[in-house]
Amino acid sequence: MAAWGERLAGVRGVLLDISGVLYDGGEGGGAAIAGSVEAVARLKRSRLKVRFCTNESQKSRADLVGLLRRLGFDVSEGEVTAPAPAACLILKQRGLRPHLLVHDGVRSEFDQIDTSNPNCVVIADAGEGFSYQNMNKAFQVLMELENPVLFSLGKGRYYKETSGLMLDVGPYMKALEYACGIEAEVVGKPSPEFFKSALQEMGVEAHEAIMIGDDIVGDVGGAQRYGMRALQVRTGKFSRQRRAFRRAQMSQQTKIDPLQGGLCGAADILMLSAKPRLPCQAPSGRMFGKKCQGVHFSLDLSG
Repeated sequence: MAAWGERLAGVRGVLLDISGVLYDGGEGGGAAIAGSVEAVARLKRSRLKVRFCTNESQKSRADLVGLLRRLGFDVSEGEVTAPAPAACLILKQRGLRPHLLVHDGVRSEFDQIDTSNPNCVVIADAGEGFSYQNMNKAFQVLMELENPVLFSLGKGRYYKETSGLMLDVGPYMKALEYACGIEAEVVGKPSPEFFKSALQEMGVEAHEAIMIGDDIVGDVGGAQRYGMRALQVRTGKFSRQRRAFRRAQMSQQTKIDPLQGGLCGAADILMLSAKPRLPCQAPSGRMFGKKCQGVHFSLDLSG
């Protein structure tokens, strides 16, 4: 543990992914991942700054925070960096009027955005909204524009819910890119601007921060390319990312070190660079240790 503490020298801020790290979505709202509620609480009690950085695009920030609170997490709306509010800011700055292909649950984030006579398309994880008719309408809007602009809220391939793996926005984004011969502007991880925004809100520099997520591309790779340290927990989608994990190891573009533990164990290690470490406990007082879900995670602490 001491060696990891030394390699964490200078870390002042922690960015936490939400889906697959704190909880798995699903029927009834989903379920918290074992040990994650207390791990977040311990990090927030430390001297480390904590912020939540998510590509969630099926829920508004208010609804997402409400769900997390019901699951037992201490989180406020102002602590969450999410792609929909970031996209709205870009639309206003550039005077763009979007055609929205988004989930009904996030549509309220765009209430103050003019959507008449659209001159761009915003696509998000629309779930059941990804019908042929809706995809074709987005395609038609783009093809009618002289300079088509497509925004994608994240570009993940898939994510994990309690019922299994679910297609994310990435495959649909790629379909529109291919059909229209364009490249989407990604708002969300792994966009450097998205990480920059989250770090500015937290008040730390990239070299002072560590990103914790379950996606080797969007979380770990994106954070490292921006100059942060990164940790991949083996919960959420990780068990299905073995091929991406091997490709990253072979390419050496994403630095990975194996380490024992789940998010609960990660909190133990991070606390070494803060205040004296306390045991990670469930509300009943039982120590987790081997009880933590995701008993391995991948960690890059270079930087």
